[in-house]
Amino acid sequence: MSSKGIGGRLVEQHLAPRVPHLAPDLTASFVREALDRAIHGVGPLPAAADAADKQLREQHGDVKRAVREVIENHVRYAGAQGLLTGVGGVVTAAFAIPANLTGLALIQARMIAGIAHLRGYDLADARVRNAVLACMLGGDAVDKLVKERKLPAPPMAIATAPVHDPQLDRVLSAEVTSGLITRVAGKRLAITVARRTPVVGGAFGMGADGLATWRIGRYADRELRPRARP
Repeated sequence: MSSKGIGGRLVEQHLAPRVPHLAPDLTASFVREALDRAIHGVGPLPAAADAADKQLREQHGDVKRAVREVIENHVRYAGAQGLLTGVGGVVTAAFAIPANLTGLALIQARMIAGIAHLRGYDLADARVRNAVLACMLGGDAVDKLVKERKLPAPPMAIATAPVHDPQLDRVLSAEVTSGLITRVAGKRLAITVARRTPVVGGAFGMGADGLATWRIGRYADRELRPRARP
């Protein structure tokens, strides 16, 4: 084995056991907070529905094109915040991961909420909010959780269920939090092992976050089919 391979394994063995501690202050409730801020707006980001409606106006009422613009805009947002949190190398990993987690949760939740709004869903509905969180897991994870009976159904069925299931709130919050931590920590390990260069690491983070957001946006686009607006 090459010295680079040995070094990479040593770094991974050193960091991997610490992954649960890289975001010690984050609990499942942070996902709900991110979703709430995504829907209502925070800082320079207007509410998800307002941003989506702006895209709809710019696309002259074409919902399909508005959805595409919402996805593309949030892919750019995710890429930009991925670049910022990726710069700094191994030394700042313990600080960058919580920032990256919060940023990704907010951006991806806002994107999916915007898509849901354009497709005729009520963002005040707890079932729809759970569907947004389910979309954040991505198609493969949702299929796995449905197969394991941890989720009752895919996002569309969750959004249109006859009644809201409070237990599902806790399940989805925990699963999304776990998925984000695993995804972001795995990205940081890849940056550390494969690159070891802060600037290159930032570029890697930008690409990884943007690609992940694009995939989730495409999944939400397919899953949240149009409904008649109330």
